[in-house]
Amino acid sequence: MKQIKEVIVVEGKHDTATLKKFFICDTIETNGLSLSEETLQFIKDVQKKRGIIILTDPDSPGNRIRDKINQSVENCKNAFLQKKDARTNKKVGIEHAQENVLIEALENVVTYEKTPTQTITTADFYELGLLGQTNSKQLRNQVGEKLHIGSGTAKTMLHRMNCLKIQKEELERLL
Repeated sequence: MKQIKEVIVVEGKHDTATLKKFFICDTIETNGLSLSEETLQFIKDVQKKRGIIILTDPDSPGNRIRDKINQSVENCKNAFLQKKDARTNKKVGIEHAQENVLIEALENVVTYEKTPTQTITTADFYELGLLGQTNSKQLRNQVGEKLHIGSGTAKTMLHRMNCLKIQKEELERLL
């Protein structure tokens, strides 16, 4: 089993159980959207000593938790899963992901800048078909998968790409 140096922030105990089946790792559980100030402070303290990888569910609550942690704790690494890789017929979550998907996510972590420089604009998204077209969501999902930044609305994806300083030319090549 591969050992993970950083502590992985997950939403709940089932996520922890799944990760511990495949990795030697430590986790911090946020208890879903019930992320307390005490837990957030603990995440800050751990980030200073060992580093943090945020691995939340690929859904709206998971994105809100990820955003709150990234806004409060500097230089967190972020690992993403696609919804299709973390779901059953009824639920979406890290606990449903296969080992190979988790390995890929943890090998392709990204770190955001706290205040991103705008390298891509909304106009660029329109021009490239990532916004305003019938297949825009599908294109954003494909780009998100290639960049290992998950999927999301145009606003979310634009923010993530700017945080990573993705240039328009790079985005054109990906498409």
